[in-house]
Amino acid sequence: MSENEQTPHPESGSQSGPEQRPGPGGDRPAAPEGPSAPAAPTGRQRLIAGLWPPRVTRAQLIVALLLFGLGLGLAIQVRSTSDTGALRGARQEDLVRILDELDDRTQRLEDEKARLEDQRTELENSSDQAEEARRQTLEKERQLGILAGTVAAQGPGITLTIDDGAGAVESDMLLDAIQELRAAGAEAIQVNGVRVVADSYFSGDPGGIEVDGRKIKAPYRFKVIGKPQDLEPALNIPGGVVQTLEKEQATATVARSEKIVVDALRPVERPDYARSSSQ
Repeated sequence: MSENEQTPHPESGSQSGPEQRPGPGGDRPAAPEGPSAPAAPTGRQRLIAGLWPPRVTRAQLIVALLLFGLGLGLAIQVRSTSDTGALRGARQEDLVRILDELDDRTQRLEDEKARLEDQRTELENSSDQAEEARRQTLEKERQLGILAGTVAAQGPGITLTIDDGAGAVESDMLLDAIQELRAAGAEAIQVNGVRVVADSYFSGDPGGIEVDGRKIKAPYRFKVIGKPQDLEPALNIPGGVVQTLEKEQATATVARSEKIVVDALRPVERPDYARSSSQ
């Protein structure tokens, strides 16, 4: 063998070219680099895609409207119950007093019924029915005169005095007091020398209140004939007249008496159109 001849290197290949390296899996060649494939959506993305935009069917819309109407009705009912439960926070003695007042009103109606039945019996059994009828007519005339304010009256009752130092008492507050007294059985009322009857009205602003067109000034003094045990509690019920006046910085004082004189009179007025239907 000549010197020019060379023995091939054991590690050299028969052909030259780029070297191939094994891939991550062993002898598998690495994948060529290029644009990556789109990633799969996550669970959150799939949830958002399912919820928005909303897909509402007609049945779901009807059910939603029905549930909304039901909730609105329940809210109104709860609010109404709260508004009408003014006595829920009242003390036990106040509730007992209110119940006693209702019982007294019922008793007064029962007494009136018994009295009318007695009058009927007297008319039926009287030997002189004409004289008995005349007597009852005169008695009824006196009673109607008291209610109409054309006859003076006296009897047990209360005196309600309202001091309005702040000048904040309004006419409707005095009217509320009249209504509470009537509901408690007041039979005759006068305010600062003005007789109050069924058609009386209160008007004007604080400091210039008028009763039936006649101006009255504070302190406002109510003389009321009726059962004192019914009249005074009616003014002191929770949320009643006395508490309302106290909120306006006014003071209301109630004094019972066995003799109240109501002597303010109203003129007898003849109706313009109404006439008796009796023959």
